Amino acid sequence: MQHDEVIWQVIRHKHCSFMSKISTGIFCRNPYNVTGICNRSSCPLANSRYATIRDHDGVFYLYMKTIERAHKPNDLWERVKLPRNYEKALEVIGKHLMYWPKLLVHKIKQRLTKMTQMRIRMRKLALKTREKIMTTPRKEKKREARREEKAEKAAVLDKTIEKELLARLENGIYDGIYNLPFNKFIETLDTDELQAEDENEEVCLMEHVVLCIIQAFCIFLFPTDNYFGNKQESEVEYVEGNFELEEEDDIEDMGMKNYHISNDEVADDDDEEEEVNAVKVRRRSKSEKDEPGKKLKKKPRIHVEVEHENGAER
Repeated sequence: MQHDEVIWQVIRHKHCSFMSKISTGIFCRNPYNVTGICNRSSCPLANSRYATIRDHDGVFYLYMKTIERAHKPNDLWERVKLPRNYEKALEVIGKHLMYWPKLLVHKIKQRLTKMTQMRIRMRKLALKTREKIMTTPRKEKKREARREEKAEKAAVLDKTIEKELLARLENGIYDGIYNLPFNKFIETLDTDELQAEDENEEVCLMEHVVLCIIQAFCIFLFPTDNYFGNKQESEVEYVEGNFELEEEDDIEDMGMKNYHISNDEVADDDDEEEEVNAVKVRRRSKSEKDEPGKKLKKKPRIHVEVEHENGAER
């Protein structure tokens, strides 16, 4: 009924659902295989007497199969729980497989060693924090990107950052020289100058208003006095006088009709006479403006006699 050689020939040369052929070799995907390699000694189907170790949620079990239970597929495998201690587990395996083939016992112990090392490594990795890789759908990525763009536009990050930096610079948080863009530096200087000019204009306007109020108040209290040091200048009036006739009379009285002068002195007297005449004309124009209805008097003429050296011509 159970013939291992026939089963192996059929599995090896015809078809086996657990066989996996790759470039490095031929492997077996059966969970009861001890080594994971597809060969005659490791095949769990072609051996009526077989044993292996399996893991159930961190607990190791020793599985054993005998030919006496081949007709009972439900009771085909006998299971024995192994202790967590590695040495005690080896003792249990040696006790239950005392009369089994030595090669199979050696492979089972090797499998126990590998599985124990793997369990220790899994515990260490569980204690470490590891990144969990999660996939996100493409539609969700696009939606989040659109929301980020809208949020950046609404926040106006550039202007807010600029205001915050300028506020910190004014408060004196940054001590030192920094390489700032030249255009921004000029803009800040222009804004500072405009603010200073506005402040100066406001101060001048306030001072002017205060002075006007004080002046009005002083004029209201003392209308005749001037308290700002600006004295009112008296109006200048020009009045015509008769000093020319008096000069002529004095000359006649003193007997200076035959007064002789030289040519240079005559020229000087002519210049002085012209200047006096110009002053008189200006005074007459002023007096005419002051008294437009009054007639002007005729100007008296002064006769000057010039005597040359020979005395012939006068």
